[in-house]
Amino acid sequence: MALKKLLGGLVVLGAIGAGGFVFITAPERVPAETWASAGEPDLANGERIFYAGGCVSCHAAPGAADEQKLVLAGGLALKSPFGTFHAPNISPDETAGIGAWTLAEFGDAMTRGTGRDGEHLYPSFPYASYARMTVKDVTDLYGYLKTLPKSTNVAPEHELPFPFNIRLALGGWKFLYLNDAPRVELASAEETVKRGQYLVEGPGHCGECHTPRDMLGGLKTDQWLAGGPNPEGEGRVPNITPAEGGFGSWSAGDIVSYLETGFTPDFDSVGGAMVSVQKNMARLPKEDREAIAAYLKAVPAR
Repeated sequence: MALKKLLGGLVVLGAIGAGGFVFITAPERVPAETWASAGEPDLANGERIFYAGGCVSCHAAPGAADEQKLVLAGGLALKSPFGTFHAPNISPDETAGIGAWTLAEFGDAMTRGTGRDGEHLYPSFPYASYARMTVKDVTDLYGYLKTLPKSTNVAPEHELPFPFNIRLALGGWKFLYLNDAPRVELASAEETVKRGQYLVEGPGHCGECHTPRDMLGGLKTDQWLAGGPNPEGEGRVPNITPAEGGFGSWSAGDIVSYLETGFTPDFDSVGGAMVSVQKNMARLPKEDREAIAAYLKAVPAR
């Protein structure tokens, strides 16, 4: 009898614990009034944020060139230790893309990782960085995306083995890693550095590749921008802190020039996945590249 009571108690406690986990880690939405008061989008700023965020790098069809890159048909395969993710269609097509989405639904996806139907989104979509974006920038980006060409392409489903195909577990991941706090505390209060921090830690999501991850796929923020294994399995992503072996020997001007031209101070050229990133950065106003450079020179050396 005592054993039955003990087992019964454990079952009840387990059920309470499971219920508590589901409640605490349920998908979140931003208060609706946040987006209702956002105002009309500034399309010029939306285009600026579009390139800062590198949307074409993942959401353009594989192999797309020139103006076809603005057709955000999706389909790019993103390999990871957890399986292969496929970037979705985010063109303004009402069926295959996000044309029927509201600003609130788009904003929830961007900053909370919550899908249109209330599901957890996988952090292969870097909402853990986008969570730092302002309401204005999210609104302006949404408005700009609506002006781009439509595509009826339906991207493949993610290819994830058990247990990574269980979206419920993503609530726990968000509980551990999703927040809008600064990635690092900076000594400098200069506006240029602060702007750079916003661009790098927010829409630019640079740390998603340049920071090593733990066994759960969360960023090791104590090694912020220190580089690490390429998540797709080939080579390493470089250290971009002002350390020896990183950007230690580069001036801020060198970084600005690299982001604009693709050439390093010793006349080597950008390669790998960074080619697309650099082309996006070249589309930004010079003051944004200068802000990014100022921030990268101000972060702790690792």
